[in-house]
Amino acid sequence: MRLFYSPASPYVRKVMVLAHETGLADGIEHIDCAASPVARDQSIVAFNPTGKIPALILDNGTTLYDSRVICQYIDTLHTGKRMYPAEGPKRFDVLTREALADGLLDAALLARYETVMRPPEKLWPEWLQGQMDKIDSSLDRMEETVASRHDMDAGQIACACALGYLDFRFPDHDWRSSRPRLAEWFEGISKRASLDATMPQG
Repeated sequence: MRLFYSPASPYVRKVMVLAHETGLADGIEHIDCAASPVARDQSIVAFNPTGKIPALILDNGTTLYDSRVICQYIDTLHTGKRMYPAEGPKRFDVLTREALADGLLDAALLARYETVMRPPEKLWPEWLQGQMDKIDSSLDRMEETVASRHDMDAGQIACACALGYLDFRFPDHDWRSSRPRLAEWFEGISKRASLDATMPQG
């Protein structure tokens, strides 16, 4: 399998953390690329028309995207504990926590694009604040639903990667002081080998 890859992408990180947790990371070849919402990398577009990463090319030539699809596919390839329960309320609990984390990441990426890629004279402060508000309300929900858990599944992986991205790209955003249980949870889960091996860079 070959994965369009950037060490700074939190969505790529989510895939790789799950791959490490399931023992499949060594079977994934990385394809370095430069995904951008402005200057699209055509090497990605050839396989994923949105030009976004991650995209996974299977051995038979089929391409899977986005991170949620790829993670669920990888979870079918091992014989250990499933990161996505097969059915019932537990499955939808995992999927909901993953959606919460991905929603936070979507807002964080839009906020970064607004502050880093948009010309300063075109900056829209109210729109930027709206994205930051989404981040904070998502963090509040994580404090309620994630911090009390000690298991490992795709929802927890997604939340850990979302928090890691905040620390990476928004180091001045103090999310910890008003969410002590979430901060403690994140400190603990960050010590796992899978999270350590995939620390964002760039």
